Amino acid sequence: MPHRQADVFDPATGAVAKRVALASADDVRTAVEAAAAAFPAWAETTPLNRARVMFRFKELLERHAGDLAAIITAEHGKVLSDARGEVTRGLEVVEFACGIPHLLKGEHSMNVGREVDSWTEYAPLGVVAGITPFNFPAMVPLWMFPVALACGNTFVLKPSERDPSAANFMADLLKQAGLPDGVFNVVHGDKVAVDALLDAPRVQAISFVGSTPIAEYIYARGSANGKRVQALGGAKNHMVVLPDADLDGAVSALLGAGYGSAGERCMAISVAVCVGDATADALVAKLAPKVAALKIGPGCLDPEMGPLVTGAHRDKVRGYVDAGVAEGATLVVDGRGHAVDGHADGFFLGGCLFDRVTPEMTIYREEIFGPVLSVVRVPDFETALALVNAHEYGNGTAIFTRDGGAARAFAHRVQAGMVGVNVPIPVPMAFHSFGGWKRSIFGPLHVHGPDGVRFYTRLKTITARWPDDVRHAEFVMPTMK
Repeated sequence: MPHRQADVFDPATGAVAKRVALASADDVRTAVEAAAAAFPAWAETTPLNRARVMFRFKELLERHAGDLAAIITAEHGKVLSDARGEVTRGLEVVEFACGIPHLLKGEHSMNVGREVDSWTEYAPLGVVAGITPFNFPAMVPLWMFPVALACGNTFVLKPSERDPSAANFMADLLKQAGLPDGVFNVVHGDKVAVDALLDAPRVQAISFVGSTPIAEYIYARGSANGKRVQALGGAKNHMVVLPDADLDGAVSALLGAGYGSAGERCMAISVAVCVGDATADALVAKLAPKVAALKIGPGCLDPEMGPLVTGAHRDKVRGYVDAGVAEGATLVVDGRGHAVDGHADGFFLGGCLFDRVTPEMTIYREEIFGPVLSVVRVPDFETALALVNAHEYGNGTAIFTRDGGAARAFAHRVQAGMVGVNVPIPVPMAFHSFGGWKRSIFGPLHVHGPDGVRFYTRLKTITARWPDDVRHAEFVMPTMK
């Protein structure tokens, strides 16, 4: 029976560039079985030798970073320099995974009781899977599989069917690095493949990044099937601008954080919370002409902003702009009619800037995932903090100020997983962990870093005694004396 297929577009032209076969449930089972067959030998491979594979993969990824970036730009649409940045941030997790012999060291205690020692080990889970989004087709998989593989697991990756080629390219590099067959597997597909992974008895854990409704579904169904799940969902990242902030710095930060990658980032700033009307007036006056002047074009030409990933998504974002106007927000910069010469059918949308947005509006409540920034006006710091904390999402946030006390209070009291102080996109480095709060994450552990090692391993504690004489039966709760 022939496979179902999905179109893969060139977002800059709107043309179908290729087609991807969508996996059936049987295809997923085949991949899981291959991973399960490869697991025992890979788990018994020493951490040092697993790290050596990661070192070779790192070298290959560095050598071919430009090739991978070009693949990302061709299918996602983001500008080439941004795609290179994505590869670099993923590469940092590979570097972290190269240190796995140190990261898997357990703890040891001699004489927890008389002649009794205790120590811990970190055991791999088995077959684990990653379900990754279209907006970072290289970086998000690289957040997952290097740590999972280094810990001794085998991996099944289900990338987005919108931009599938980056996953294939990285799989080939892993093969060249000496990773044994079956340890890393790629299945392309849609909900059929996702459900097959969620229901597969041999899949021990699922990592997911995507929208909150799907994250919640992944978490519920995977957990119901006894799997360990980390499911990262949506965001509505606020940047609070206090009256004493470096306004030019805040404007530059908002321009890059709000419109970089056409806003298709889970860490994009989509709400600027200005304390005081004077702050808002000044910020909008400086920001509006820069948004209107954004250089927009095909990502391969490396402008400031490329197209959105598909025509359907572009139309959805445009619909949010329509809703903002209808609900009474002031549309200061309208990018809905933006055209790129020679690319009339490309999935382009100009930058859009709203002012006087209120918390009741759709454009404030929902994740737009496009080049749309909303300015909200509040009277004071406490109102700004309460506004951020009241939102259902708690992925990332930032504050721009020269006041160390205000910054410290904000960082301590704000309900978000990642906080920037005069840093608009506070994505942690690979040796820290990435994740949000509230409905931006389902599951207790974040991605990569120390939490990644915890997620992809089981802790085992061994307590041992080597008696020299015969011991009598003990019928009370053992205590160490």
